Amino acid sequence: MRTLLIMAAVAWCACGSAQSLKTGDKVPDFTLPDQNGQPFALHDYIGKKYLVIYFYPKDESPVCTKEACSFRDNYDAFTKKGAMVIGINGGSVSSHHAFQQNHQLPFILLSDSANKVLKLFGVKGSFGLTGRETFVVDLGGKIVYTFSSMLKGTKHEEEALAHIPGNP
Repeated sequence: MRTLLIMAAVAWCACGSAQSLKTGDKVPDFTLPDQNGQPFALHDYIGKKYLVIYFYPKDESPVCTKEACSFRDNYDAFTKKGAMVIGINGGSVSSHHAFQQNHQLPFILLSDSANKVLKLFGVKGSFGLTGRETFVVDLGGKIVYTFSSMLKGTKHEEEALAHIPGNP
């Protein structure tokens, strides 16, 4: 009986979740409010910059803070390569604003309160948390690299930077 319940739960989870985007896929377009409540439309940036879109579980949690500060500390290297960093999670606009101010984050944080964009990208969660996954998108709007690790938050910045062409 226990085995049947586990198999049913696994089947339900597999059917109810979107497949993760992978290298070569076109990035889906979306519009979300930023940390100041202003709309951010992804299509406005395709073709202008490489995009580093990272999903993280929660503002101010230890691993998420280290991850965000890692992107902050290496932000100049991203901009020198012509890349834009975008953080996304289900937190509110006000939570993102406070997080950005508290840690002097120079990049955009988007509020995906209904987790619609998280689902579009197929980001999987674990242990009851939303997932931690990074996507690097080229000028043509294609995903050129993905990285997923719940516990190695600072590794996301390192991996993303290594997969953007150009000199830092």
